[in-house]
Amino acid sequence: MIEAGQMISVLKLDVEGRETWRYEAKVLKVTERAVLLVAGFNRPEMMFHGILLGEGDPFIEIYYADRWYNLYEIHDKGDGRIKGWYCNISLPAEFGPDTVSYVDLALDLLVYPDGRMQVLDEDEFAALELDETRRENARRVLLELQNWFSEQNNLRLEEVNLEA
Repeated sequence: MIEAGQMISVLKLDVEGRETWRYEAKVLKVTERAVLLVAGFNRPEMMFHGILLGEGDPFIEIYYADRWYNLYEIHDKGDGRIKGWYCNISLPAEFGPDTVSYVDLALDLLVYPDGRMQVLDEDEFAALELDETRRENARRVLLELQNWFSEQNNLRLEEVNLEA
């Protein structure tokens, strides 16, 4: 079982189960069905849909074993301000003794601090070979996340009840 304070690997998998990305993260909180992590952005500085991502920017991340998404809260490494939230639509995460893995379904939601939202990678999602149930679940979850974010004020993922 993963424990708070532990360093683990996060594995992003494609729909065929192949690893497409791996990085290290520190566990902040853990419950039976969710894990809260912090990881540093491990790529060179880049613009991402109007948000400057800097190498080492802290990402607070939540993975759920029973939900079709994971959430990232993007912070600035210099002043700690929130730059935005990124939601991966995915199959529920799996927790190993020292890993969190998830199957990415390509569809993403980017939420800016001013509340604007942008759906990303719809073309990649449409191209995936998914059965209709998975496709419908992904679309339903995207709508749920859009509704949830539209109701949030001063959201901090570290304060989200992982049991709710």
